[in-house]
Amino acid sequence: MSSPITTNTTAAAWSPDVVAFPAADVIPDALVLSTSTVAGSVEGDSPVVRVPYVEDDVASFTAEGAEIDHANPVLSEKVVSTGKVATVVRISREQYIQSGTAGMLSDSMRRSVIKAANHAYLNQPAPVGPDTTPPAGILTDPDIVTANDDVADNLDVIVDLVATIEANGATPSGILLAPDTWASLRKIKSATGSAAALLGAGTQDAAQSLLSLPVRVDNAVPSGTGFIFDRSAIVSAVSNVEVATNDSAFFTSDSVAVRCVFRFGALLVRPDRVATFEVASD
Repeated sequence: MSSPITTNTTAAAWSPDVVAFPAADVIPDALVLSTSTVAGSVEGDSPVVRVPYVEDDVASFTAEGAEIDHANPVLSEKVVSTGKVATVVRISREQYIQSGTAGMLSDSMRRSVIKAANHAYLNQPAPVGPDTTPPAGILTDPDIVTANDDVADNLDVIVDLVATIEANGATPSGILLAPDTWASLRKIKSATGSAAALLGAGTQDAAQSLLSLPVRVDNAVPSGTGFIFDRSAIVSAVSNVEVATNDSAFFTSDSVAVRCVFRFGALLVRPDRVATFEVASD
């Protein structure tokens, strides 16, 4: 009896390498991981993650022995669609096998995926129905709390925004800022005519926090803006990060194909628990 054909006895081109890594391990800097609550994982543009949540009813005092009014909490759901961020690099076999090339190439592709994912997570325009992917960026939600005034010479606008979303039930997790937004906030002086910065003074740089909330600066945030978030108000779905290599796709040129894929999606379950603001232009 002849032996079966297996991946152990065939050329590598017949069983290209595919390696999947947990996203939190290889792209921990992705905003979708650090600013949202990951609810699940799906593969494909059509499947979705359904996230149940409850619209709380109001409890009230009841007299001793009296019939307690029946509560009617609303059982709702949010549907998270996902999209795939992917990149492919074609590289000669000779270059690919050089010492250090594979590792540096992997790092480059990881950075590329993070950059694209971060921008889409915040800013991707909503798909036009009946399409559901790529999913809309969370900052495109029209129900986000928005500051009425720009931040100028103090932090009062941010203080009021934090109070507003806390009144809506939020527990703020942090603040996302564009690089120029953080620069503008660091220029605010402690008093009129003073050279001392409100956020740190002299050569002592400002710690990246505002109102005791951690600050993250990322160029995916629109210029001149900031975003106060409660990660429990944002739900997401993410896949593993899949890296695959194949030496047959470009067989005639003796080249290697390296592919990196990451699927994700997110939406706001409670948009009244996050807020955006702008800083006044200089």
